[in-house]
Amino acid sequence: MGFRNSEETKREQDGIVYFVRKNMNLNDIEFERFAIQTHFIEQNESYINVIKKYVLPLYSEGDILSISEKVISMCQNNTVDKKDVKLGFWAKTLSKFASSNNRGVAMDEPYKLQLAINLAGLPRILFACFCSAITKIFGIKGVFYKIAGHGIDGIDGFYMHSSFDLYHDIALLNPKNPGKVCDEIQKELGINSMIVDANDFGVEILGKSNGIKSLSNEFLSLLIKDNPAGQSNELTPFILIKKVAKENENSVDDFEANLENSEKVEEDK
Repeated sequence: MGFRNSEETKREQDGIVYFVRKNMNLNDIEFERFAIQTHFIEQNESYINVIKKYVLPLYSEGDILSISEKVISMCQNNTVDKKDVKLGFWAKTLSKFASSNNRGVAMDEPYKLQLAINLAGLPRILFACFCSAITKIFGIKGVFYKIAGHGIDGIDGFYMHSSFDLYHDIALLNPKNPGKVCDEIQKELGINSMIVDANDFGVEILGKSNGIKSLSNEFLSLLIKDNPAGQSNELTPFILIKKVAKENENSVDDFEANLENSEKVEEDK
């Protein structure tokens, strides 16, 4: 996804800069999405203070805040320094056969593969590599991450081409207790939120606050299916989602019911 923070879409309110993304229409329910720009969020910052500063001035009851998992991991300091990853034989060897991708650093980066070995253990990683090699023959992808588990698909960092020097030398792990984090944000600030691992290829909901627990992950994923937060150095980790009020419109409950029915039809086929 290219850089999308243009002057044409730039807005400012109460000193907060945000960029208007294309509205999302789900079964005639329309949602605005504001990509809120922040400073570069460092390790050990308070996510409560950051959200209070950048999001609260724009938030209205009924809105949903989508939070990039990287922000929470940085605030929790759930990171690994490259200097603490001792590169071994298997990481050096297996990384030569790993596939690369354009979503970020993949297992062809030896340090990332070594970190995966450290987290999941060498036997599991070897088995995951073996299964991945076999299934790729049949065009099946993603098997390595499913078998490896341990949140390895969420490892981010060691980006030598990153605009931020810090990302050259650290890797971010999945945030700890994402649902609990969202509940804390709701309690402290009254903001309903979800923590997401999103890229141009898919969306995973890692956690959501109690106030939106009734909304399915499928529905929430569709709200940001085009990855409106973007990548690179846009510094827009928060997407504020606002329902556009219209007369005679369908409700979110109607959409959820239709989504559930359509999934049921697919299962019956």
